[in-house]
Amino acid sequence: MAKQNKTNVKIGLFGIGLETYWAQFEGLEERLKGYLNVVHQRIEGMGVETINLGLIDNAEKAFDAGTAFRKADVDLIFLYVSTYALSSTVLPVVRKAKVPVIVLNLSPEAAIDYATFNAMDNRTAMTGEWLAFCSACPVPEIASVFKRSNIPFYQVTGMLNNDPIVWNEIEEWVEAAKVAHIMSYNRLGLMGNYYGGMLDIYSNLTLHCAVLGGHMEIVEVDELSGLRNDVSEREVDEKIKQFYTTFDVQDECSVAEIHRAALTAVALDKLVEKYDLCSLAYYHKGTGNPMNADVMSSVILGTSLLTANHIPVAGEYEVKNVQAMKIMDSFGAGGSFTEYYAMDFNEDVVLMGHDGPCHPAIAEGKIKVKPLKVYHGKVGNGLSVEMSVKHGDVTLLSLVETADGKLIFLVAQAESVPGPILEIGNTNSRYKFPLGARQFVESWNAQGPAHHCAIGKGHIASKITKLGNLLGMQTIQVC
Repeated sequence: MAKQNKTNVKIGLFGIGLETYWAQFEGLEERLKGYLNVVHQRIEGMGVETINLGLIDNAEKAFDAGTAFRKADVDLIFLYVSTYALSSTVLPVVRKAKVPVIVLNLSPEAAIDYATFNAMDNRTAMTGEWLAFCSACPVPEIASVFKRSNIPFYQVTGMLNNDPIVWNEIEEWVEAAKVAHIMSYNRLGLMGNYYGGMLDIYSNLTLHCAVLGGHMEIVEVDELSGLRNDVSEREVDEKIKQFYTTFDVQDECSVAEIHRAALTAVALDKLVEKYDLCSLAYYHKGTGNPMNADVMSSVILGTSLLTANHIPVAGEYEVKNVQAMKIMDSFGAGGSFTEYYAMDFNEDVVLMGHDGPCHPAIAEGKIKVKPLKVYHGKVGNGLSVEMSVKHGDVTLLSLVETADGKLIFLVAQAESVPGPILEIGNTNSRYKFPLGARQFVESWNAQGPAHHCAIGKGHIASKITKLGNLLGMQTIQVC
């Protein structure tokens, strides 16, 4: 299967201080280094490689640090503000590293112990103690310089210890950096062509590469058809076993259709392995060539298995949506291909789903496999999957291409709720939105997305917003 990561995510970390203080206040430098080490250990515990350059306390070290971060190829920098420091110890680092920066304004405790502090009989020692709590002092100076230098920056403010809000924020930034890294190496396969007439799904592939990174690999339906000729019966048998393990295959599915789907699924695995694909968007009518018609009408089970294996697949050649699916999956949220099906005004829910592949990892119960005599709007017939997204919190994500040539995130948080669905052999779920079904669809549509979106489990809008910040993309959250 495709390699999902080419290199490890690298997080840059440095603290700042004022060199003049060290000779004046005994033990201050060592104390602040200890605080920085706490940050280092916590971040490294999040499953990333941390490049810690220690306390930068003068301009010369700052220039060297910028060079070191560039050589290390860090994805993100955390700047830990330990005490007052000059902005000249910050700007050269960030300017040269040229990666996003998060300013950590973290006090060692909730407050200074005023009584104990004021009872100290040495004013020099008192000043040293105060300076150990002085992290907020230089942040406005740093922010001003970043603003005047046109350098985007983000802040986390709170306590070094016993502050779950702080560490949740930091962990979300790290997760966003991981997803940005994955997308920068994402090999997206494009097989076939657009569904003719769906003007909303046509995409600017160069824009996607420029903003998200990655590589577009153009692959041919003919090659997938050809690969089926190299599939052995043993491979087909193994794939059929996988079908029965993963899915609830209904009795009405014929042996011939199951065999046909397994044959195509093995060929899909071979295609993915050959081109080292990390995601795939496809569509092909299959008319005029019986072999292509046969393969393209039997891809749904195989593409669902790929999606479950972190290689999301979107039908209708929906590039924007497979990118959204890949992002959701990289956050561990799944990412199922979906669109509006209908509205239920009695229950104030929106019914959403789609034909084609599903995401088994986020299904409510075992996914049913059913035979369809007609693929609505498409050529052919064959096996299809019917599932609902797991009940509970969900997030919707759409990548929107704007009229001024930008790529933005459109996000909504909702709940997948139980209730009757349309048992038509497609994915189908009921979603309840905090602003109500009517206002949701109007607010969502007003942003101009394509009619598809990706659905994932959990409320992760804050993580997606952070990813947008790292990528220089606007995020619009409708609820």
